[in-house]
Amino acid sequence: MSGFLADHAGVEIRVSPNFNPRRGTDRPDTIILHYTGMPTAKAAESWLCDPVSEVSSHYLVHEDGAIVQMVRESDRAWHAGKSSWRGVSDINSWSVGIEIVNPGHEFGYPEFPDRQIEAVIALCQGICGRHGIVPERILAHSDVAPGRKVDPGEKFPWKRLATANVGHFVEPVPIGDGPALKNGDRGRLVEELQSMLELYGYGVEITGIFDASTEIVVAAFQRHFRPARIDGVADASTVETLRRLLSSLHISFAQV
Repeated sequence: MSGFLADHAGVEIRVSPNFNPRRGTDRPDTIILHYTGMPTAKAAESWLCDPVSEVSSHYLVHEDGAIVQMVRESDRAWHAGKSSWRGVSDINSWSVGIEIVNPGHEFGYPEFPDRQIEAVIALCQGICGRHGIVPERILAHSDVAPGRKVDPGEKFPWKRLATANVGHFVEPVPIGDGPALKNGDRGRLVEELQSMLELYGYGVEITGIFDASTEIVVAAFQRHFRPARIDGVADASTVETLRRLLSSLHISFAQV
């Protein structure tokens, strides 16, 4: 059982067979937050431990705040699937995966309970402390797999996490009227938008053409950082929120 958190830390151990060694690193630098997207917590926990599923996570956080560890942090859990961030495609090797019990968009998508979020915060703080993970490397599944995944979704309280130094957040710029970039547009402004998204970490090709893949990435960005309206249209609110995020990391667009 070496490598698992002690029971007295409030963590239950239920080992999943779905893991293998990390590739290219011996420690994670990223945390990926998911929701389970299944009707019940019991079903989700069983699925993550079923060898037939070929999926797992390092941790599962129940609605009441109870935490189950399934894979050692030193090992590679199978949680992210086809994904990328800052040019890295093997996200599983570089991350700790946390599944948060919530039935998701297909099953009503309720609010995340306070006790659950408190447990997620404490868990992330411990992981970050052990591995030196910085706030901007705490990401949504939808960030690393735009279009394919939407979890943990627009109801997830990223601002609340950020007040505890868990995750990167700036107050979204209010939505207003004005010009916006959308599917079919092309030119310098589209290229700048794609460059800023890529600089932040999203997997987007810099072409100067606002195509369907760019729209999907913009929607993923909005779901995390500007959830008031998720439409894949890069309005001024979306673009300026992105610019503020980069600025808060002391990255100016002039560096692109």
